[in-house]
Amino acid sequence: MPNTWVVVADSGSARIFGAKSPVEPLEELVDFTHPEALVSGRRLVSDRAGRTTDSHGRSHSFESEDSPREHEARTFARLLGHEICLARARGDFDHLLLVAPPRFLGSLRSSLDVETRKRIDGELASDFVGLSAQEIRARLAENLELTETAH
Repeated sequence: MPNTWVVVADSGSARIFGAKSPVEPLEELVDFTHPEALVSGRRLVSDRAGRTTDSHGRSHSFESEDSPREHEARTFARLLGHEICLARARGDFDHLLLVAPPRFLGSLRSSLDVETRKRIDGELASDFVGLSAQEIRARLAENLELTETAH
């Protein structure tokens, strides 16, 4: 069983790799996609924002603070985080590395429970989702020592 999981994700997909040691090749364990995040912004919104009228007769629209795409990215981060937390509780890994673009990395990290966050040995704010396992391993070796988190 892999001792370390490497989660490589972006707002619409994630790949989880396992490794028995820091120098062994990565083995892809699972691939997640969140198709809703890949739909164009226009198709995510069914119509214009709702409107209301205040006591003085002025009309105001209900504006969302997030775009539909940002909402879907946060939803995917929560779903992925939940799966990672379940895997930690089952004992599927001891160490965790997170690799994702900066905004998604923050969302993913915040979706993890305290016990799972304790297992994070490193983070890299990069988009590696489209790379092969060998390319990911090489880039981790180049960059990870600069981004390791302290325990």
